Amino acid sequence: MIPIELYIAHRQQFALQMKKGVAIIPTAAERLRNRDSHYPYRFDSYFYYLTGFCEPEAVLVIVADIDRSSYRHILFCRDKDETREIWDGFRYGPEAAKETFGFDETYPISKLDEMLPDLLANQPTLYFSLGQDAGWDVRVTNWINRVREQVRNGVAAPNEVQDSHVLLDEMRLFKSTEELQVMRSAAEISTEAHRRAMQLTRPGMREYEVEAELLHAFRQHGAQAPAYTSIVAGGANACVLHYIENSAELKAGDLLLIDAGCELNGYASDITRTFPINGKFKAAQKDIYQLVLAAQEAAIAAVKPGNSWDDPHQAALHVLVQGFIDFGLCQGSVDAVIESADYKRFYMHRTGHWLGLDVHDAGDYKQNGEWRLLQPGMTLTVEPGCYIRPADNVPQEFWNIGVRIEDDVAVTPTGHEVLTAAAPKSVMEIEELMQ
Repeated sequence: MIPIELYIAHRQQFALQMKKGVAIIPTAAERLRNRDSHYPYRFDSYFYYLTGFCEPEAVLVIVADIDRSSYRHILFCRDKDETREIWDGFRYGPEAAKETFGFDETYPISKLDEMLPDLLANQPTLYFSLGQDAGWDVRVTNWINRVREQVRNGVAAPNEVQDSHVLLDEMRLFKSTEELQVMRSAAEISTEAHRRAMQLTRPGMREYEVEAELLHAFRQHGAQAPAYTSIVAGGANACVLHYIENSAELKAGDLLLIDAGCELNGYASDITRTFPINGKFKAAQKDIYQLVLAAQEAAIAAVKPGNSWDDPHQAALHVLVQGFIDFGLCQGSVDAVIESADYKRFYMHRTGHWLGLDVHDAGDYKQNGEWRLLQPGMTLTVEPGCYIRPADNVPQEFWNIGVRIEDDVAVTPTGHEVLTAAAPKSVMEIEELMQ
């Protein structure tokens, strides 16, 4: 668990960057699945980053005035309601939330519309992410208009709106020691799930049976949910990048690509492994697999402070393209194939993304038009792949081979740490485990 002091520190850091103004950050709404049944609730990542508070119907308001060394952290949340708790479970209520989560002030969510115009009055800047939710856009606009109605009384409304996500994205990009420890734990759970899947997969199973084993391992070891919908793709399905049907029969002689990770205490893990369903790679499968593995090793080696975000991708790309040429999948020199983008028939995505509270986490990839430099505390995935379809007009032994290998990597002061290194990925490790 992350200590509450870290969330308080996040709020203080955010308030310092605001300088003077009011920030309004609501959590996610509950969503109906059908009729009166809801999807499992998941809080908004920005709200959680600043609060650690997991309940719906909650809003964080920060009032900052750094010139006066002043800031107020205010939570609006549901009332304590013993009757609703009988039906829906425990809720903190404002009084307990204040004490438990370290807020300066807490109020019932029912007072939000009444109090916000006063909190916005005579503030120069509103920090709010417009365009994320139409309902909240309307609500915030109404509060501002209520302030404007008081202009004859000398009350001014904010004359500037800044996107709160811009400041928070940069903060979230750099993980603290506590956040990294949660991510290591999530990686350990997901690693165990992938090991379990490799050990239990057999020809004749359905993809969803393997998915069930992943979910079993996630929950058995304490994760709250998958971080995203698991991809369990056998044979030709592995050549569909976001395949989630997970219903086909697994056949001997095919590969199985699994892209799956758990979410633990809000933080995501993201692992992809590819292995033979019958436990033994065929020659062409082994060739492509080892090519992708070599590309990943080159990319991971390029993850270090001072390198750009693009360096791992370029390292993987050059290894892959040389392999495509060697196997007769592409023709010409490495530079010519890259310039023509012919390689994109087999490798059409980039080599990673930021990782954290969201599986595709917050943070810019470029600054002032240039790929940003990697720095300690950043956490990313490294996931080269190769996907070969019959339509690609290539030798038949390569048809329907889809391989992706993905690990979670943290940038350290001296290089990198592979959080998911324990998940087997060499040919020998995989074949031995599956036996």
